[in-house]
Amino acid sequence: MINVVRADQAEFDVRQGLAEIFAEGFTQWLGFFSKDPKRISAAFAHMFVLDQFYVALYKGKVAGMAACTDGTSLSVKLDKKELRKHLGFYKGTLAGIFLKKEFESNSVHPSPGVGSIEFVGTAAEFRGQGVASQLIRQILERTPHKIYLIEEVADSNTPAMKLYNKLGFKEYKRRQIPSKHAKKIGINYFISLRYIK
Repeated sequence: MINVVRADQAEFDVRQGLAEIFAEGFTQWLGFFSKDPKRISAAFAHMFVLDQFYVALYKGKVAGMAACTDGTSLSVKLDKKELRKHLGFYKGTLAGIFLKKEFESNSVHPSPGVGSIEFVGTAAEFRGQGVASQLIRQILERTPHKIYLIEEVADSNTPAMKLYNKLGFKEYKRRQIPSKHAKKIGINYFISLRYIK
C-alpha cells in the first residue's frame, strides 16, 4: 500500500529517491549537463526543500513526488558547489546560472489562498499505478489553498495532461514555443492549469 507523507516527515532520508525520479523525468532537459541519469541524480540530490515536498512511499522506496508551495517559498534551492562537484567546474557553473533562474524563480505570484504544485514525478517502476493521482489528491486535501496552479506542462506530455484533467484542473494559459525550437524538442505549447476547490 502506498503511503503519502511530507518529505521532511518520512521515516528515512528520501533525497536519493527524489533525485532519481527527478533525473528520470528531466534527463531530456538536462542532457547538456550530462546524459547519465546517475550523475544528474547525484548533482541535484541536494536541492530539494523537504518541507515543500510530498512523497509517495512503498516498501522503503520513493514511488512518487510532488511539491506544493504558497508562491513565496521555494521548493528547490541550488548549491553551485554541489553542481560543480558532480558536473565539473564548467557545466556545474552553467547549471548554477541557468537553472537558478528556471528553478528558483516563482512563476506563481504570491496571492492569498493560491498554491503552486511543482516537480510532479513518478518512479519508472510505479508509473501507470495511480501514484501521481494519489499524491495530488493528498496535497489538495492536506494543504489550505483555495486555488492550485500547475505551470508549464508540455502539450506533448499526454499522460500528465490526462491526469490533471481527470483531477479537475483546467487550462487557463498556454505559451507557444518558437517554431524553430518546437520541432527540435517536440513541444508546441507549455500549458498552465488551475484547480479551484
